[in-house]
Parts: sequence; C-alpha cells; structure tokens
Amino acid sequence: MTNPTEIIPGVIFYSYFSAQRKEKVGFFEHSTLVLQVSGQFTLETTSQKVSMKGGQMLLIRKNQLGEITKTPLEGQDYQTIIICLKDDLLRQVALEQQIDTRRKYTGSSNVLIPENDFLHGFFQSIIPYVRHSDEKITRDMGMLKVREAVQLLLYTLPELKDFLFDFSEPYKMDLEKFMLGNFHFNVPVEKFAQLTGRSLAGFKRDFQKVFNMSPRHWLQEKRLTEARHLIENKQRKPSSIYLELGFESLSHFSHSFKKKFGKAPTEVISTL
Repeated sequence: MTNPTEIIPGVIFYSYFSAQRKEKVGFFEHSTLVLQVSGQFTLETTSQKVSMKGGQMLLIRKNQLGEITKTPLEGQDYQTIIICLKDDLLRQVALEQQIDTRRKYTGSSNVLIPENDFLHGFFQSIIPYVRHSDEKITRDMGMLKVREAVQLLLYTLPELKDFLFDFSEPYKMDLEKFMLGNFHFNVPVEKFAQLTGRSLAGFKRDFQKVFNMSPRHWLQEKRLTEARHLIENKQRKPSSIYLELGFESLSHFSHSFKKKFGKAPTEVISTL
C-alpha cells in the first residue's frame, strides 16, 4: 500500500509504504534531504551505496541518477520525509548571508548527516505536520522549515557549504564511461546530456562519434542485450528485470525483445 502526501508542492513530501518497494528514481534534479522516520532507506548510484534507518538523515546531491529501495523493518512501517532544496532558495540564502558560491564541490555526492540535539529537534518538529496533512501548513511556514534545515546542515557540517551552494554546471565528463554505467535509468536523453555537461546537440554529436549510432537506438540495443544476458546467464525472470533496465512496461519490453532476438523472453527461458 502506498500513501504519499505532498505537504508543500515541490518542497516537502511525506511517503509511507507497508511493503518493500524498489524504485528506479532516475534523475535527482535538486539537492534533497531525506529524514528517515522508520524502516530502511537505501540509495544506490554508480559510485555509492548508502543505507539508513529510523532517526537518520541523508543529504543527496543534485544532478544524480540513483535507485532507491524502501524496506519496512520488523514491527514497523516504512516512513520517510523528503525536503527538496531547490537552487532558487539556496541562492537566496547565499545572497542574504553573503556566502561565496565560486568554489566547486568535489566531495561525496551523498552524505549521512550526524545527529545532534538541534537536528533531532528539527526532525521532531516536521513529523506533526506530515502526520496531520489535512491541517494544511502554509507555504510560508514550510519555507521557513526548509531554511531552518539549511542552517542546521551548515551548523552540523560547515563543509557542506560547497555542497549546497555550488551552482556550477556539470563538467563535461567521459561520455562512454558514463553511459555504460547509467544506461539502465529510464530518463530522457535531455537529462543524459545535462548530466554529462553537454547541450542536447553536443551530446548527440559526441554520442554518434563514440558509439556510431543515435542515443535512443544505442539505449534500446544495450538494454535488450543486457536483458538477454540476465535471462540466459543469471536465470532472471522478465518480470523482475524490465523496470530495472529502463523499460516502462513488461509488454513493451517483451515486444522489443522479440523484435530484436526473434523470440519472446519467456521463450528464451523455456529453452534453458
């Protein structure tokens, strides 16, 4: 069962799950603070795997692709609070406090935040709002909570200043390495371009040079080839892999697989 609540549209979210759920989150456009109320939250990117349980906080950096696994623990449901730290608010804070934003952040992309009395109090102050979402919190009060979160993060880990206030564009990275590590994420080509530090036109041009085909064609071929490998060599079921390989539906995956290999995924399984 799923019961997500959007306390302030685009800013503060509350989610609840009573069974394990794995999500191909895809693209984190904004830096995000996750407050874990109960259960276990696991984020996996190409470079990191981070888990936390009730009472812990995780700061996720913007411009990332990642997969989240949400797991209720014995005797408790899964509950989490998500605070979106958008650049427009962070720019306001930087201007008000005259924070230098010229330094580029080079540290970890996902940071577990150590608990202290101030953060614990903040954590507790958010919970009543999300548990009584029918009593609508005003946007102004919600934005004050987001500002409070930023101040407490800086107090707890001053080095997060560069994390939060780095407004530079992603640098132009190795396209082949990035795509081979992230092809399974179901995000638009425009997002892949952004994450590799390119315009859409530049991305398509460089992609053609590296892979000798268009991004959409390569993504389809790569995902289907990986699917066949998982089915034939790992004995994975089609129903368990189509989402993690970036396909939106099992029927679309099966149709594409048969078109490329001449057999439906289930027919490949039956011959093993």
